[in-house]
Amino acid sequence: MTTTTTSDTEQAPKLPNDQLNSLVAPIALYSDPLLAQTLAASTYPLEVIQLQQWMAKNPDLKDKALADAVSKQPWDPSIQGLVAYPDVVTRMADNIQWTTDLGNAFLAQQSDVMDAVQRMRAKAQGTGNLKTSAQQVVQTETVASGKQVIEIQQANPDVVYVPSYDPQVVYGAAPPAYPYYPYTYPGYVPGTALAWGAGIALGAAAWGAWGGNWGNCDWNGGNVNINNNNNFNRNNNFNRNVNRQGGNWQHNSQHRGNAPYGNRQTANKFGG
Repeated sequence: MTTTTTSDTEQAPKLPNDQLNSLVAPIALYSDPLLAQTLAASTYPLEVIQLQQWMAKNPDLKDKALADAVSKQPWDPSIQGLVAYPDVVTRMADNIQWTTDLGNAFLAQQSDVMDAVQRMRAKAQGTGNLKTSAQQVVQTETVASGKQVIEIQQANPDVVYVPSYDPQVVYGAAPPAYPYYPYTYPGYVPGTALAWGAGIALGAAAWGAWGGNWGNCDWNGGNVNINNNNNFNRNNNFNRNVNRQGGNWQHNSQHRGNAPYGNRQTANKFGG
């Protein structure tokens, strides 16, 4: 006989919009493909740490050799693909509590998290800190649902620039009840707006068959999609059947490890 407790059936309280805004603030200005991958990867915090440790032990691996080596590791494709972005890995691993909180929020309130990203982009646009540049193309689109969304795409599809910024500068002050997370950007000069490092080439010339983005944002559906043509997804047979459904990203609890879910309802949903 199975016993269901009240805690198993109670609806977990949702995070309010102001809290979600502060939670997504460090990554809301990432390009859509990088944002989608970061959100998915944040749901596997233990694998983020494992990836950082693995990269530290393999500093001489570059480009295609690096991609081939990481593809042999037993991690989710969203984690494997982060190997191209060492700064992002460092940020996520060094701020692992934030990463965990972000992943928990994304699993429990996916569309709300995507809406929070849009609110923060609108704030940055309003302060003049989000606009088209040599690194990115910023445009406002009307999606099928009728709402307007701010999209950020790479100026060159094969080159990704990862922005560094102080949320206080680019968005304005956070509500006192939900201050911005004490999030660190390696090499960032405090007080400046968006700062850009060197572009990361993702084309076949650098990565061989591994070139291309992991996925993208579906602003109409309030979720993220997987790029089936990216080999981190296509060649990972273990995840092929459990990580994709109609192009929409699906969380794979087998990569969660011992990291607890944010609440009992989410744990029940994913068998944790």
